Amino acid sequence: MSRLITPGYVFTFALITFLFFLWALPNVLNDVLIKQFQKSLELSRFEAGLIQTAIKLGYFCLAIPAGLFMQRFGYKSGILAGLLCFAGGCFLFYPAANSGIYFVFLCSIFVIGSGLSFLELGANSFITYLGDPSTAARRLNLAQSFNPVGGITGVTLGTLFIFSGNEPTPEQISAMKQQITATGNAYADFLQTENSRVWPTYILIGVVVLIVAFLIWKTRFPKVETSGEGREKGSFKALFRYPHWYGAIVSQFFYLGAQLGTWSYLITYVQENSPLTEKQAGGLLIVNMVVFMAGRFVSTFLMKWIQPTRLMGVYALINMGLVAVVILGSEWASSWTGLHAVSCWIGIGAMITTSFFMSLMYPTNFASGIKGLGVHAKLGASLLVMSLIGGALLTPLIGLIAEISPTRAIAPGMIVPAVSYGVICWYGFRGSKTIERVRREA
Repeated sequence: MSRLITPGYVFTFALITFLFFLWALPNVLNDVLIKQFQKSLELSRFEAGLIQTAIKLGYFCLAIPAGLFMQRFGYKSGILAGLLCFAGGCFLFYPAANSGIYFVFLCSIFVIGSGLSFLELGANSFITYLGDPSTAARRLNLAQSFNPVGGITGVTLGTLFIFSGNEPTPEQISAMKQQITATGNAYADFLQTENSRVWPTYILIGVVVLIVAFLIWKTRFPKVETSGEGREKGSFKALFRYPHWYGAIVSQFFYLGAQLGTWSYLITYVQENSPLTEKQAGGLLIVNMVVFMAGRFVSTFLMKWIQPTRLMGVYALINMGLVAVVILGSEWASSWTGLHAVSCWIGIGAMITTSFFMSLMYPTNFASGIKGLGVHAKLGASLLVMSLIGGALLTPLIGLIAEISPTRAIAPGMIVPAVSYGVICWYGFRGSKTIERVRREA
């Protein structure tokens, strides 16, 4: 019977799995920041969407350096470097909040993303080696199942401690601007207060990250994490002999666009199509993460009998239909059809349900993409991490489509996730099959 985890390294597996929880915190908190900064920094939806661009640009810029670093120094050193960078970015939120300058916040988020690039590359790749190769996809899905637990924690922290619940109307804003205070006017004080709500949560996360870095420093890693002088090095050129690998890059690019685009604008969609407040809408984001977590565990169970990539293809087809319901269930659809094709609450429910079916896509793309790469796996994984730039490019695109639509609604931008799931469906059913050629060559 194939072992899921290498004997003697269960604690190492648990500690690395905790990283999946940890990096979910800033990723999901970005969904809260997008809404918060629209208020506290007076941003448009497109401008707020650049938060996702900043974090994924960190992934993109550091992915190859991270891969080369780990090829030279091993997984453990790479993970420690990522944790220190992650913590540093969190601590930068304090001066960013005091300045009230959006660019400083974006720089802080970029530093966090740079650290997460090391973590995602190291942890995702390392987990695939901590057991029998035949169970790599199941093992990675199991570890990734704790990522939404971190997401739930992040959204809860953001909803409770970042969202104030104070949403002044345009009339109230105008009145505050007329109230002169020692620092300018009441509205300027309001904006500074709202910005100051952000940094304590990030400082707390930074402290936890440093504690985890210490534990990993003291933890024994298996020999796979060291590169060794006599070992053959990976080659970028050789990677292009593996069609399933570059197909996974394309699929992962569009997956991150679909995931981040959906989560980033979930609160906005809910408030556009229901009477809920920002805190109540934030509660639905928590529900969304619970659904995502349930999808991870259910999918890991189903993979005992169903090929992971085939299951992903089926899930992508389902999500294409659900996104259609999201679009048709919006006030925007009502404005040009004269009636709702579906209830707005059904549209909100469909948007949350997509998280169940997107849950297995990231780890399945990753495990499928690096399978059979041999000595090229670390470099191949680094380019897979670079594909997360899809979230940076497609999330603002959704916001841009919303800005140019007549009613400035987010619903028409959901065409971007719909197209993305079409690409993922192709990879699940067709693009990933070329891995069989790699097996025959081996």
